[in-house]
Amino acid sequence: MLEPVLEKNDRKASMLIITVSVIVFAAVTVLGKYNLDGKVDLPFDKHIFALINAVINATVSLLLLAGLIAVKNKNWELHKKIMLAAMLLSILFLLSYVCHHLFAGETVYGETDGLPGLSDGERAAAGSMRTTYLIILITHIPLAGLVLPFILFAAYRALIGEYTKHKRLVRFVWPIWFYVAITGVLIYWMIRPYYG
Repeated sequence: MLEPVLEKNDRKASMLIITVSVIVFAAVTVLGKYNLDGKVDLPFDKHIFALINAVINATVSLLLLAGLIAVKNKNWELHKKIMLAAMLLSILFLLSYVCHHLFAGETVYGETDGLPGLSDGERAAAGSMRTTYLIILITHIPLAGLVLPFILFAAYRALIGEYTKHKRLVRFVWPIWFYVAITGVLIYWMIRPYYG
């Protein structure tokens, strides 16, 4: 096992993790309400952020698998580097996610005529894939919001050397984080044809 790199201070860590989680949740929620689509003329395709999000999610998925393999092989140092890289990429994802929603606005699955709301024809054309998309989206969004503090607590437990508590947390945090990353890629590929 690795030597701890942080000094244990559960009270400060809890306050910091909760504060960061609330700030991130509030920022994503509030900034998601603003839409600069059509008000700001970007010199590039505004949906590039969605592509960046998908690439980051795919990379995080691979890093999570690599981190799992590294820890199963008891390569603690490699595991630590991989997981910290996954966390750093997740921060970049959040920035790109906010930029995409800020500059591109919301995209409705199945909408092709540019008018608000789905017509009967658009709904019929989207078919059952729209339901599949919505089920994935409805599970992805809350899990993405809820998993953040647990990821941070799991990292904190590892960085202070409380590996038993870290392992207990990771048993349910890792699969959720992996699911969120994988479904993020699926959501992109499903909604991409409807970007205007």
